[in-house]
Amino acid sequence: MDYFSTNYNDEKRWMSYWHQIREVAAFNPQNVLIIGKGNGLVLEYLKLAGIKTASLDIDESLKPDVVASVLNMPFGESQFDVVLCAQVLEHLPYEDFGKSLAEIRRTAKFGTVISLPHFGPVIKFFLKIPFLPPLRFMVKLPYPKKHVFKGEHYWEIGKKNYPLKKIKAEIKKSGFLIEKDYIVFENPLHHFFVLKK
Repeated sequence: MDYFSTNYNDEKRWMSYWHQIREVAAFNPQNVLIIGKGNGLVLEYLKLAGIKTASLDIDESLKPDVVASVLNMPFGESQFDVVLCAQVLEHLPYEDFGKSLAEIRRTAKFGTVISLPHFGPVIKFFLKIPFLPPLRFMVKLPYPKKHVFKGEHYWEIGKKNYPLKKIKAEIKKSGFLIEKDYIVFENPLHHFFVLKK
């Protein structure tokens, strides 16, 4: 995958980067672990903001700080104030989702920011009238299509057998508290979860 192509880094994805940065920064962390280095844009931004960062990825060619799986991370308990894991866990079989969450929780001191793909058509409404704040809302329509693995995602929220309710239950089962979750208005394929220990 070319993480630096303009096709990959379209306007929608840049909005997701912004949400990743905003949610991590809200914890006011001293250090952050980023699982899934990707193009390193979010990592570099956080570094420039004065936050100590470490990256972990299974792909050695991306040159992460640590080459390892999220299922078995070589870090101590509560070693990082915050762990960011964006668009990563769907690349593992769903049977590993709970194990991944438990390992992420083990390494996070305060909390975690996770984003996952959320399949389904959306209806969006945006209205801006001068001198008034903008009005916008979005509805994700249920469309439980069966998921077919094509070498990338093993599962996605909203596909058959993967309703949002099931994903939230698994997150809670791992010991996390879901402080908030939302779909990015500009990129409705990305569903964010802000989790506290």
